[in-house]
Amino acid sequence: MSEQDLRDDHDIVVTLDAILAQRNWTLTQLSEATGITLANLSNLKNGKARAVRFTSLSAICRALECEPGDILTRQ
Repeated sequence: MSEQDLRDDHDIVVTLDAILAQRNWTLTQLSEATGITLANLSNLKNGKARAVRFTSLSAICRALECEPGDILTRQ
């Protein structure tokens, strides 16, 4: 299975960019608030991440005061 097939094998959409825009946050600010690397957050935001840890998702939700469903939706 190719890398493209792996990316296309789901219908989950990451809306982190919209939440950041609503809160006037940058990815750098989120990285500093959560301790998650900028590279990992960028991959998540751009839909390149293949997985997300619950600890990371929890940290993001705590920092942005949101729910997981605000960040991850199903297409």
